[in-house]
Amino acid sequence: MAEKNLTLVTEFLLIAFTDYPERAFLLFLLFLFIYLITLLGNLGMIILIHVDRRLHTPMYFLLSHLSFMDICYSSVTVPQMLAMLLELGAALSYTRCAAQFFLFTFFGSIDCYLLALMAYDRYVAVCQPLLYVTIMTKKARLGFVAGAYIAGLFSALVRTVSAFTLSFCGTNEIDFIFCDLPPLLKLTCGDSYTQEVVIIVFAIFVIPACMVVILVSYLFIIVAIMKIPSAGGRAKTFSTCASHLTAVSLFFGTLIFMYLRDKSGQSSEEDRVVSVFYTTVIPMLNPLIYSLRNKEVKEALRKILNRARLS
Repeated sequence: MAEKNLTLVTEFLLIAFTDYPERAFLLFLLFLFIYLITLLGNLGMIILIHVDRRLHTPMYFLLSHLSFMDICYSSVTVPQMLAMLLELGAALSYTRCAAQFFLFTFFGSIDCYLLALMAYDRYVAVCQPLLYVTIMTKKARLGFVAGAYIAGLFSALVRTVSAFTLSFCGTNEIDFIFCDLPPLLKLTCGDSYTQEVVIIVFAIFVIPACMVVILVSYLFIIVAIMKIPSAGGRAKTFSTCASHLTAVSLFFGTLIFMYLRDKSGQSSEEDRVVSVFYTTVIPMLNPLIYSLRNKEVKEALRKILNRARLS
């Protein structure tokens, strides 16, 4: 009977925010506003990079893909979260939950790889400026991005298959905003050691591996900056990395807090707040970070606005 019951799980119930029905509509309006800003900001960044020749550089090529990933990344979770707020809960079929987990892992992994590639790009630009053009060729950056997509796809496939071959029993309620690994693992029963080891091993190839690339790149960048004799030169060089460093700190900081911290004493309320931040807020902030703290982007935006005003 136990085995039969395990196979009867046909849907999961997302119940995040159901404890506060009086706040549901206000939260719906807030998250809808953030989602629309995310779409407009990231789509605007992609268009801006495409139309302005000054932004046809390896760094902005990678940034355009990061903006595209942020649109996809947030679109996997936010529309469903909005529906959940209106209906005070949402039922997801087993297949739909697995599909959402796969897409979220796929886009999230690519986001990590792209941020690591952008750190490498900054390393080459600062530490090997004379070789930058020969290293970051069009062929090379296309290869880098293709590699990020392939690695993200492989990681998402392995982790999804591993996660959804687990046995789920007891309640099918997920006190979370989408089908993510930590809340799903709370519903498992039976022997899940092998699957969890596979999930952890492949997780290491995403977050920690990307963090190592970023940390090593910035270690070399800091050493190179410290060798610049003038304070003005050091500030100017560091300013080329400031936007990326801010985006990296926000994104990886929340991922570490969510996935790599000690799980003892962990609360569902805390998890929900963190998950909302990295699925909803960070994709909105990225285009703002790269536009407000980047002179080239601001000049390109000003140029387009002036053209629109004159026409």
